[in-house]
Amino acid sequence: MRPLGAGTAGDVTVLLHAWSAGDADAMSQLVPILYAELKQIARRCMAHERKGHTLQPTALVNEAFLRLFKAQDVTWHDRAHFLALAARMMRRILISHAVARQTGRRGGVLKTIPLEGTEIASSEGDVAILELNRALEELARFDARKAQMVELHFFGGLNFQETAAVLKLSERTIRRDWIFVKTWLAREMGQGAG
Repeated sequence: MRPLGAGTAGDVTVLLHAWSAGDADAMSQLVPILYAELKQIARRCMAHERKGHTLQPTALVNEAFLRLFKAQDVTWHDRAHFLALAARMMRRILISHAVARQTGRRGGVLKTIPLEGTEIASSEGDVAILELNRALEELARFDARKAQMVELHFFGGLNFQETAAVLKLSERTIRRDWIFVKTWLAREMGQGAG
């Protein structure tokens, strides 16, 4: 993924503003520019899913694109804002998919979810994403910014510098918060920090 400030970021921001103002042509110009980055985000999201998942990264990107482009009341700030919302949308799609699959199921084998140096044991497959989502919702109740940071970094695949740019914080703050969040998530999911 290109850094958030590189390449066509200015052009993307102009196109996003034009699209927010109702320029349909701007949207058609955005798709080829952003598609590769969204596919990378989707691959990162899917890397934590069970083997044999019925969704593939391309399908996840397409579903996210459809939902994002239907959102007519969004005022896009810049490329980072768009990618942050895309990562959130992909997370929601995966969670909806997991909830649908888990209806009526119980139990499962433990699976490890790696969080950069901390591993969290979690139930196999769809339950893992649901447990992580539950923990993130709990985190958001007392610190929405940290929950958004996890969403951007873990689900969206943004590095610390990109995450800091989106949240308008220093990279040092993001790194410090990440250490706290890894420990908190491990504890919240009942496994302790590794």
